[in-house]
Amino acid sequence: MIIKAYEHQKNKKLKNKIFLFYGENEGYKNQIIKDVFIEEFEGNIERFDEAEILNNFENFISSLRNKSFFDDLKLILISRVSEKIIKLIDELLNKEINDVTIILNTSILDKKSKLRSLFEKEKSLICTPFYKDDNRTLSQLANSFFKNKKISVSQEIINLIIERCSGDRINLNNELNKISLFLLGKEKISIEDVIKLTNLAENYSISELVDNCLSKNIKKINKIFNENIFSVEDCILIIRTLLIKSKRLLEIKKIHSSNKNIEEIIKNYKPPIFWKDKEIVKNQASKWTLKDTEKLIYKINDVELSIKKNYYNSLNIISDFVLNTAK
Repeated sequence: MIIKAYEHQKNKKLKNKIFLFYGENEGYKNQIIKDVFIEEFEGNIERFDEAEILNNFENFISSLRNKSFFDDLKLILISRVSEKIIKLIDELLNKEINDVTIILNTSILDKKSKLRSLFEKEKSLICTPFYKDDNRTLSQLANSFFKNKKISVSQEIINLIIERCSGDRINLNNELNKISLFLLGKEKISIEDVIKLTNLAENYSISELVDNCLSKNIKKINKIFNENIFSVEDCILIIRTLLIKSKRLLEIKKIHSSNKNIEEIIKNYKPPIFWKDKEIVKNQASKWTLKDTEKLIYKINDVELSIKKNYYNSLNIISDFVLNTAK
């Protein structure tokens, strides 16, 4: 059966169940696991990869059945699962091993996934999708954070923090905690404070790279690639930043297609575009048609999957994609 992510926080009495957490929002997954499960089970957990389970399948099942090394264990986390883990689920259901709590974690599962279908249809199993946070959700999280800290902050600053965190809840939480430490005893924060405190300077090259990609400025893109050493981890940040800004561009192009003034659209866009970026976005809008922007977003999703499948070749994948997109 399907349970939405926020429902876990309302119902903390879901022991002795098997859960499937799927989707790309690792930050939200980590939050639920920490706030609901680890707290509920008092940190008494064991972590595995799918491969560890499948390579020692009989021993694992035997241990669950006999509780030989799970005497005090209450929660099992299994990461990077695939369709192959169905073998374990079938065994647990057939042998009626129902006195253990297991969380399976994986990324995207489409509607054709047998694993997802099994968890959605079987009443004794619980399936929870974790979709990417949109800017509105992240804005609510940031506003709530500052409100609880009794810190006065403008929406412009909230928007800046969210944009620089590239739509990632983990990045957002890290930066908010960093700001919180700096603001001990203070009641206000300025844009200058945010720029100094967060990783904006480190991530600026990524944001700049994406902006120039959408502006089709190949010369500048080559300059950024030559002057910066991007890590494999940066590739995911680059592609997600590109996705966020492309979706914004798509929304602007849709509004613009009804013959509305582009400057007015950018001026009134919600969430507001940071004032320094307005001319950049206007230039990007002039470079892309509505149809091409839609195609770009599909390509970005494909490239992100390719990066995850070809982790050690991700730098080549992202550089080729960015340069080809800008042509």
